[in-house]
Amino acid sequence: MNIISVDLGTTNIKTAVYDQQLQMLHLLSEPVTYQKNGDFVEFDAESYFSLVLSMIQKAAACAWRLNRKRVAQIVLTGQAESLILLDRNHRPVCPGISWMDMRSSEECSELSAAFSQTCCYHTTGQPELIPTWPITKILWMKKNRPDIFQKTAHYLLLKDYMIFRLCGSMVGEHSIYCFSHYFNITKQCYWKEILDYCQVRTDQLPKLMPSGNIAGCLHRAFACAETGLDTATKINTGTLDHFAGMIGAGNIREGQISESAGTVLSLATFTPAPIFDGGKIPNYCGPFPDSYVLLPVCESGGFSMEWFKNQFLQDVSYQELNEILSGRNSRTPLIFLPYLTGVNAPDYNENASGVFMGLRSYHDRYDMALAVMQGVACMLRKNLECLKQSGIRIEKIISTGGGARSPIWTQLKADISGYAIEIPADEEAPCLGAAVLSAVSERFFASCDEAVAACVSIKHRYTPTGDPAFEEIYRLFCHTCSALEETFQISRKNCLHF
Repeated sequence: MNIISVDLGTTNIKTAVYDQQLQMLHLLSEPVTYQKNGDFVEFDAESYFSLVLSMIQKAAACAWRLNRKRVAQIVLTGQAESLILLDRNHRPVCPGISWMDMRSSEECSELSAAFSQTCCYHTTGQPELIPTWPITKILWMKKNRPDIFQKTAHYLLLKDYMIFRLCGSMVGEHSIYCFSHYFNITKQCYWKEILDYCQVRTDQLPKLMPSGNIAGCLHRAFACAETGLDTATKINTGTLDHFAGMIGAGNIREGQISESAGTVLSLATFTPAPIFDGGKIPNYCGPFPDSYVLLPVCESGGFSMEWFKNQFLQDVSYQELNEILSGRNSRTPLIFLPYLTGVNAPDYNENASGVFMGLRSYHDRYDMALAVMQGVACMLRKNLECLKQSGIRIEKIISTGGGARSPIWTQLKADISGYAIEIPADEEAPCLGAAVLSAVSERFFASCDEAVAACVSIKHRYTPTGDPAFEEIYRLFCHTCSALEETFQISRKNCLHF
């Protein structure tokens, strides 16, 4: 039998098919389209689902031609916070709202005034109330689009909507709802007080269950004998893409750090219980029973490099960029603060912005690209230092995502962080990790440990060089961040009046 793993990505949707031994048979990838207007970032939920369904059917058909095996499960992973509002007939009442949408900053202030930071942190596991969270978008709708708010019968997150469309069950799972800001991570239920404040009833929300559970079976309308898809094909809730990536990279125990080096840079490590020490580190329900994950997230991670390349290096491929930077002579280093989206762990400064510091006339766009890489590496180390201060043991880092394909960038991260970084052989760690959960659920393997041992291997290891120059770069990075804190505040206030 086969397993289809679907990664509902921000930039791309990926669909992978695995056999019972978790060997990949086929992989598809398609870009996601958004409508962007200032702080508004929206998408068409129906079109998104149609694309997902088409990819599932194509991937299943390709795998069927290879081994003539039916599809035992479809398991979903992917982004968390993107919000879809449905009417009583289960149709979207407005475009889907991406997690990247920043319209709800005023609502963040309102909710922060109504619920203390300590209360929010110890309930949701989130140190800050930021526009990313769906609860802030719901409150925005209530205040700014009461017509839509009144029509809304159901509030679903993106993965919930895909599950509902595939099998007809309105189901959400714990790891995703940790990102809603209306989920209690210790009691593992909805946070009724904040929902009451926003006038949302719990019966407007999906039934909750742990990661890796079966939500239902594939709707008969999507069954097709010639692809191995049938009404016995189970729909598995899966888990968050970051957590699936941890599993797919072999990080299934304490002491290891997963770095997702994609559009968003995130770190993830397992812990047996939430850690609320210092109020800086986000806590989440993990993909396994009685597990938690610490997950500092930096929206400006890989996005910083994507932005710089799209603006200044459109004519240069990533491979050419790596080759050019590898052959560069030493120059006075530039410092780059990768705060293009403002809010980033562990500083959570919504007033911060991207900054190049130390520009000289001899610097060119390649020096600036190197500075961007170093800036993200410094942000990585800042988060690692925060984890260590909370008592987390760090043995090594396992890196996945597009940034992990860059040898020079990964080596910079090893040099600046001071930790060895391993790159798994399978680049599609989230798809593989979700498939592991599915395979264990289907009893192809007795445990996650057994499945990971069978399918995960490391292809490269980067070790720190110990060059003291990298310590100086990190010192300058931290000093620049501190020195500009007041300037960011002044700049933000002035910009609001333009």
